[in-house]
Amino acid sequence: MKPMDASHNTTIHVDRVSKRFRLGSGNEYSRLTEVIASNAKDWLKRNLLGAEAKVAFNKEGRNDERFEGNDFWALRDVSFSIARGEVVGVVGHNGAGKSTLLKILSRIVTPTSGRVGVRGRVGSLLEVGTGFHPELTGRENIFLNGAILGLKRAEIKKRFEQIVEFAEISPFLDTPVKRYSSGMTVRLGFSVAAHLQPDVLIIDEVLSVGDQAFQRKCMGKATELGSEGRTVLVVSHNLAAISNMCSRALLIDSGKLAMDGVPSQVIEKYLHSMNSIDGLVEWGEQEAPQSSTVRLRRVAVGGTVSDTPTPQVDIDREIELMVEYDVIQADAVNCVQIHLRDETGVFVFSSANAPSMNSGSDTTFGRPLQQGRYRTVCRVPANFLNDSRYVVSVNLGPEVGQPSIACESVLTFVVHDTGAMRREYLGSWYGPVIRPRLDWSTQSLG
Repeated sequence: MKPMDASHNTTIHVDRVSKRFRLGSGNEYSRLTEVIASNAKDWLKRNLLGAEAKVAFNKEGRNDERFEGNDFWALRDVSFSIARGEVVGVVGHNGAGKSTLLKILSRIVTPTSGRVGVRGRVGSLLEVGTGFHPELTGRENIFLNGAILGLKRAEIKKRFEQIVEFAEISPFLDTPVKRYSSGMTVRLGFSVAAHLQPDVLIIDEVLSVGDQAFQRKCMGKATELGSEGRTVLVVSHNLAAISNMCSRALLIDSGKLAMDGVPSQVIEKYLHSMNSIDGLVEWGEQEAPQSSTVRLRRVAVGGTVSDTPTPQVDIDREIELMVEYDVIQADAVNCVQIHLRDETGVFVFSSANAPSMNSGSDTTFGRPLQQGRYRTVCRVPANFLNDSRYVVSVNLGPEVGQPSIACESVLTFVVHDTGAMRREYLGSWYGPVIRPRLDWSTQSLG
């Protein structure tokens, strides 16, 4: 690591850092002939080949710009600085480069190019069991980790009781770590990293292994360290935790720093970047499910029917489940019914476009319809579903419960809790199975 070109208040400084991995190779070193061949291919791509040929040059037909022949760029030109006392969250898709960045900051991986500076003692918790010797006991591993961080035995003894009490592993203190469960290992790992007074604490997603009570405990400790002037960098898919404990967030996307700002704005961009066609299923006229009276054409989920369909929904926004269909027989009666299950298969609710006592009625329910295309929308209130993945099934037919078209598990969507509804509690929130009477409407599309 090279010296930082930053103020004394800066504890982490990353300047145009890139990291390249060689695919299919155990090391990053190549023979002279391989280097010459690789440079020749790069020159060809830059000067002689067209755009289509450049894409074809990527091995196995990959068109991801991070692939260059046998090379994969996990990070590209990432730059940022973090000041003393900041608690910063890092979010991004799986494979975006978050863990690679943390390993570089923890001095486990060396960057291919760029400069990195970290001022002070670094405590890292990147993987379950990182830094522990499996044959040593919990007690022995505490002293081993302290020695690695450069602490004297007297300093470790001074904090020993706090570490054990926080980790809640006192009965197993003299048991070899290899016999610990993953949760016990994470508790001890976090406690050691947090209590040996690091100037910088780096935490990866491993905290998701622990139970909810301990997750809350860890988040509280991380916030406490920030208030003491220590820098905390945490990677998590728990958006509520990022929103509530962090004063700043970084979005890593495809190996690049896509955004650096306040957590609420970064989370919003992160959710928006997750949009894909998975939130939409549509059929052509030939392959569409149909009966003698109706043909199903489109099912989508999103914030509003005018927005691009998305499988990722913020918990504090209304969800619209939209069904489009063609009435192909004049004066046909068609009812729309939606079944919702969670990712474990538990039935959450069933709702049809029947008139509601508490909201506007769908005037098409049970009535003959003219030929044409119709759009029926079911609106699920904001802050109604738990943060989880849901599976949608759709039934169409002349009566509720007697469908002529039944499409099971048509699409899925995910509800994300970004912290809007909870402050102190950051774990998963469990709720009962529900069966609401929801707001429906239908309009003719001509």
